[in-house]
Amino acid sequence: MGKNYELGFFDSEADLPPLLRTIRARTPARLLRGRAGTGYRTDTLIELRLAHAAARDAVRTEIDMLQDLGTLVEEWTLFEVCSLAKTKEDYLLRPDLGRRFAEEGKEEILRRCGQHIDLQLAIGDGLSVAAVREQVPELMRLVCVGAKARQWSIGQPFLVRHCRVGILNEIGELLAPKVAILLIGERPGLATAKSLSAYMAYRPAKTHTDADRNLISNIHTRGVPIPHAADRILAMSARMMARQRSGFGIRE
Repeated sequence: MGKNYELGFFDSEADLPPLLRTIRARTPARLLRGRAGTGYRTDTLIELRLAHAAARDAVRTEIDMLQDLGTLVEEWTLFEVCSLAKTKEDYLLRPDLGRRFAEEGKEEILRRCGQHIDLQLAIGDGLSVAAVREQVPELMRLVCVGAKARQWSIGQPFLVRHCRVGILNEIGELLAPKVAILLIGERPGLATAKSLSAYMAYRPAKTHTDADRNLISNIHTRGVPIPHAADRILAMSARMMARQRSGFGIRE
């Protein structure tokens, strides 16, 4: 009886037909990895446990602005505020607290940031500090260079600890920018723990829902490359400003 490739019965990568090798090369998904009895092979099991540990670390790690964002802090005089979620446990158990600023955070933002700016950038730790550390410095620089080339005014960026996407609404209420952009760590998975998202909204307000926002996701080395993500963010910002809206009515 021949080998059943569909069920993953093979001895090594070389045993796979060229078509299946091509399929596996095009995706990080663990396809046709074989088995040992009724379970995973040892190397596959170790890979899964390593990926799961990386995902847990990405979620549980607290961000360190100076260490994780490096020269970006000095370059942009970054400052840090916190949501109403004072601890990581609060953040994980009460998503609603991550959508609102603490009062001292609001005061700091109003004191240090200008209002009615064309483009306001904020960085949120979200569910992956690893993604913020890995993707944000280069992405933010490219977006700012592109915005300046378009002669847009750029607001003072800041970092939000224990941040959820809905914080965009509060940024809009406080600073009234034309376009607000939140660069935030995505929920990690077993393919990568370093995926970043860029959530965007035109004049975000407290009544906004997900339907009023746009998203560019999967920003990482095996997903959307950083230069491509920057181009898409700038193009989407321009469309929002031209149409004076965001959300489901705007397409890339």
